[in-house]
Amino acid sequence: MWLHVLLFLLTALTTTTLGARLAFNFTHNLPPFDLEHDLMVFLQVFRNPAILSDGLPYSVTLLLILTAHEFGHWFACMYHGIDASLPFFLPAPTFIGTFGAFIRFRSAVKGRQELFDVGVAGPLAGFAFAIPAMGIGLALSKVVPGIGTQGEMQLGTPLLMRLIELWLFPGAAAADVYLHPVARAAWVGLLATALNLLPVGQLDGGHIVYACFGEKHSKVSLAVIAMLVPLGFIYWPWWFWAVILFFWGRRHFTVFESGPLGRGRWQLLALTLLIFVLSFIPAPVLYNSDQTFLP
Repeated sequence: MWLHVLLFLLTALTTTTLGARLAFNFTHNLPPFDLEHDLMVFLQVFRNPAILSDGLPYSVTLLLILTAHEFGHWFACMYHGIDASLPFFLPAPTFIGTFGAFIRFRSAVKGRQELFDVGVAGPLAGFAFAIPAMGIGLALSKVVPGIGTQGEMQLGTPLLMRLIELWLFPGAAAADVYLHPVARAAWVGLLATALNLLPVGQLDGGHIVYACFGEKHSKVSLAVIAMLVPLGFIYWPWWFWAVILFFWGRRHFTVFESGPLGRGRWQLLALTLLIFVLSFIPAPVLYNSDQTFLP
């Protein structure tokens, strides 16, 4: 238990610290990200801990989304009698403040119905929390012409966020919408949801596909990995993901019971596909030194 608490507190520290810098930049209309100066906030916080209060809107929002996602899995495990660990949060002094979170199975998953429920519960719970966070965050956001092309990098925009931006800020380009820290936390939540829903290996999407299609899971995984290769030409880390997933992420543990999933689960499969489309970002991060692929 102590390790879970310690990791959560450290993640709260790194996300709150980063959130303080995001809030400062937002208030002063500074570029959203300037790696040389923004990451220095992780050192500045030790000299001036009072700045942490400014980072709470970002960190609380993000931690709520990540916690909802992981406890969606955990409660589904408890419902089906599967022994699972509490969430392990991963602190990181990066431009989002964390590497996410995960839980571990400590007992076997007997049937595909249980596997499907555990796999789908996390993305649905996290997405349910990300939606209101995104609405509130975008309502607090503002239009600053050209702000997205200032600084070293900018974030790509998921389809759902862009649709809401067009509704709240008609005619504004994506690069002109300056996201409030709460909206940036929702952005991270959508990115985490989309990555977890990739139907590969033992990601959430991999669990769902294995539960639905059994051994065909391996063919789906290979197809998705192959699709990441051309995406790497607009965002090179997809090549890194493709290599990692190809060599270490394709296999799925065997589930022997294969009773019918039922109509409700197939409908949830369609819903998760829609969530993936709305959340996926072909190029999550782009550097402004290369204007070719700016959103």
